[in-house]
Order: sequence, then C-alpha cells, then structure tokens
Amino acid sequence: MSVIYILLTISIVVAVIFFIAFIVAVKSGQYDDSYTPSVRMLFEDELIKEKPKTSKLTNQE
Repeated sequence: MSVIYILLTISIVVAVIFFIAFIVAVKSGQYDDSYTPSVRMLFEDELIKEKPKTSKLTNQE
C-alpha cells in the first residue's frame, strides 16, 4: 500500500514540474507568433492541382 502513496507523490511532483515549465514558457513568449496571422489568408485556400492521368492507349502507334 505504501508503494501507491510513493507513486502518487512522484506523479504529482512531475505534473507540477511540467506545469511550472509550461507557465515559464508562456511567460517568456515562446508561443507568441506575430508572423503567421499576417500571412494566413494567403495560404489558407491554396488549391493543389492533380496531374492528369495518361492512358496507355494514347502512347501506342
């Protein structure tokens, strides 16, 4: 039973460390993106053209 308490304590400590690392990253501006919103409208509706399928019958003589 004591193993469960140890594992629970370790998992809570690890979760708190990851949460603190996330808060530090957000406050330091790591997730700020000022370039993408200005060009998003240019690339959002870009169409991909497919190559036309060639038939083997057209290449015969």
